[in-house]
Amino acid sequence: MSPEFRSRGIVALIFDFDGTLAVPTLDFAHMKREARKVIARFCPVPEAAVPTMELLDIVEAAHPDLAEAIRPAVLQRVREVEVEAAARSSLFPYVRPMLAACRTFGLQTGIITRNCPEAITRVFPDIAEHFPCIVTRDDVPRVKPDPEHLLAALEQLGVSPEETLMIGDHPMDIVVGQRAGTFTAGLATGEASLEELRSRTPDYCEASGEALMRRLGIFS
Repeated sequence: MSPEFRSRGIVALIFDFDGTLAVPTLDFAHMKREARKVIARFCPVPEAAVPTMELLDIVEAAHPDLAEAIRPAVLQRVREVEVEAAARSSLFPYVRPMLAACRTFGLQTGIITRNCPEAITRVFPDIAEHFPCIVTRDDVPRVKPDPEHLLAALEQLGVSPEETLMIGDHPMDIVVGQRAGTFTAGLATGEASLEELRSRTPDYCEASGEALMRRLGIFS
């Protein structure tokens, strides 16, 4: 019997990083508080219940004259928080065996992440040897769940959405895949529960990366 990924016509796997390939250690609430402290040095901070990058977009839209000063200052503090968290993280055990299996099967692999490159290489120093395509927030004007983030990775790999599986631990990973037209998989290895991930109707939803790899036929 053909493995699941072949019967679906999947030739590429695109992964989120934190919580999907690596143990999640980043405190997003802390990061947002630190970003707000920096913003407050320049202008009033809006009370918006959005992630840090989206908060920065709101501030820039309200204060375009300050954008060139605010963004670098906020991103510098965010990078510091991300790298500090990365020092406490590690790869999930399934990652390296999965990458070896993908090479055996001829599957392409890539990463899209809202994180900075310094943080992911802190966790995975030889990452470039295993992933020919790594698209961080530094590489695109709009990050996921905007589909352009994922489509930029597909363009680099030279694959179509219809032959790609987007894998992540957060609902926005499912959303970005659906918006881009890929297959989607949710992993309950981060903050989101299986129920929360299933509510986004991904094609696959598993409790671990190992379980997903077995489901796809990548692990026996």
